[in-house]
Amino acid sequence: MNSRSAASIAARLTAAVALGTTIVLGASGCTFLTHQATTIEYPASDGVNVDATGGPVVVRNALIIATDDGSAGNLVAAFVNEGDETASVSIDVEGRRFTVRVPAKDAVSLGADEDPLLIEGLGVEPGATVEMLFRSGGEEADPVSVPVLDASLPSYADLAPDAE
Repeated sequence: MNSRSAASIAARLTAAVALGTTIVLGASGCTFLTHQATTIEYPASDGVNVDATGGPVVVRNALIIATDDGSAGNLVAAFVNEGDETASVSIDVEGRRFTVRVPAKDAVSLGADEDPLLIEGLGVEPGATVEMLFRSGGEEADPVSVPVLDASLPSYADLAPDAE
């Protein structure tokens, strides 16, 4: 084999490697720049999650199932106590305060294990949101917008205030 053939083969090999590298980078380059959607945390249902309650109790999937005119609604949510002692969470909504006690390292599920919390005089129609404050400790907690839904979905039909 002469040196000209060896140089020709080396040039073709270099070109093939360069072309292959360009194709691989071109086909996968977007994944280097884009955030993976599977790493984004979100509530997997219609409600909202609240981690910042100022204490050991966190809120999962909070939503209100209201009457058609929005005059009353049932709060449906799970309260999870991540602490080592029984704790309470206070719920402020539309000028009213409710309290739920949650055993240590346990959960209370309103609408599943226990009756939902009835909010009379709600005044918020389905399709809107209502500002609520969940507080379970001495630290600051921020209000959150909780969705208000109606009972048109079969899974929510027995959670509406009229269905009790």
